Amino acid sequence: MKYPLLLPLLLLGTVAALHLDKDAPYLKSAKIQADMGQDGDGSGKQERESALTAEVIETEGEEVEASGYQDTFEVKEAVESDPAASPKDLVCPKEEDTIQIQENTGCKNCHFLLVLTPSTFDNAQRICRRCYHGNLVSIHSYNFNYHVHCIASRANQAQVWIGGIMKGTCLWQKFYWTDGSCWNFGFWAPGQPGNGKGHCVAMSTKEGRWQRICCKSHLPFVCSY
Repeated sequence: MKYPLLLPLLLLGTVAALHLDKDAPYLKSAKIQADMGQDGDGSGKQERESALTAEVIETEGEEVEASGYQDTFEVKEAVESDPAASPKDLVCPKEEDTIQIQENTGCKNCHFLLVLTPSTFDNAQRICRRCYHGNLVSIHSYNFNYHVHCIASRANQAQVWIGGIMKGTCLWQKFYWTDGSCWNFGFWAPGQPGNGKGHCVAMSTKEGRWQRICCKSHLPFVCSY
């Protein structure tokens, strides 16, 4: 009498087992997709963090490049304009070939030196840097231009180098100072700088006005340190 009751129960159990087996792949697939979603979120987070890190590194690289302009100018520009020149061949001017002047510019620790020995622009900058730990002089006001002119007027040539140089091509050309300071003043001669034929800036010893001339010209120069 017990067997007729057991038979329906066995049939119900078999049907239930079949349904579970049928649903199992879907349950397993859902679990895999959920796990992949979690991994995807983690991977996305890592990608975002990597991108942010790369951006920070790139930005820092730009800052380093900007702050290292002076060293880049000293090495790269000298090699481009005069491949035979070498820092090892640099000879500091003799004392009798220089005039040291302390002008009343309002800066107690500022020193200016007129080097009478003519040199190319690049070598002049290297001498200011290596021999006097300074740069070719930069000028940011009319008053200061007057003081530099007073120094330059003691030179034995019609022009002297100051620290201005033009960089770039075509419409993107800009002027820079070799000491890295802001270009915020100009005292150009008539027709300048548009009609200039060079990329380096010289000051007239007669009028104190500026001209663009060839960087390979040999002129006296004024160092600031």
